[in-house]
Amino acid sequence: MSSAPKVKVVTNKVRFSYANVFTAKAGIEGGTPKFSVSLIVPKSDKDGVAKLKKAFEDCKANSAAFFGGKVPPMLKGGLRDGDVERPDDEAYKDSYFINANSANKPGLVDADMNGIIDPSEFYSGCFGRASITFYAYNAQGSKGIACGLNNLQKLEDGEPLGGATSAAADFAV
Repeated sequence: MSSAPKVKVVTNKVRFSYANVFTAKAGIEGGTPKFSVSLIVPKSDKDGVAKLKKAFEDCKANSAAFFGGKVPPMLKGGLRDGDVERPDDEAYKDSYFINANSANKPGLVDADMNGIIDPSEFYSGCFGRASITFYAYNAQGSKGIACGLNNLQKLEDGEPLGGATSAAADFAV
């Protein structure tokens, strides 16, 4: 079997959600702890959406040898529609999303390329760019294109997701 094809891409500005980028966490069913983030891509960002779709399709097109000579017709992976899959979550309205994860801690930098080490500086709801890698997988009867998390760059603050508020906001008079 050939090695899994990979296609690396850097997103345009996205919103980060479910950001587990400082401590790896095991999934619902256990397994290897991973770092992960959901990348929310506005549907209005036609260039960004096209870039991600092209990277996914390029990975898929290069996967025939990996899948034994033929790409499965219903290959899983790629951008998901937030209006369809998360209709009750305002953060995903009019957006696509993709979940990226890695066993390795992603590099985190701010807009000036300074490393981010304080967990309060990078959170679900902030905006930035992501370096991700689409790769083919074929394990235990499941085939698809997964999204690996490489590095993240925070560009600007945003309203925190998940209902969290700051102490200053809670106690302001």
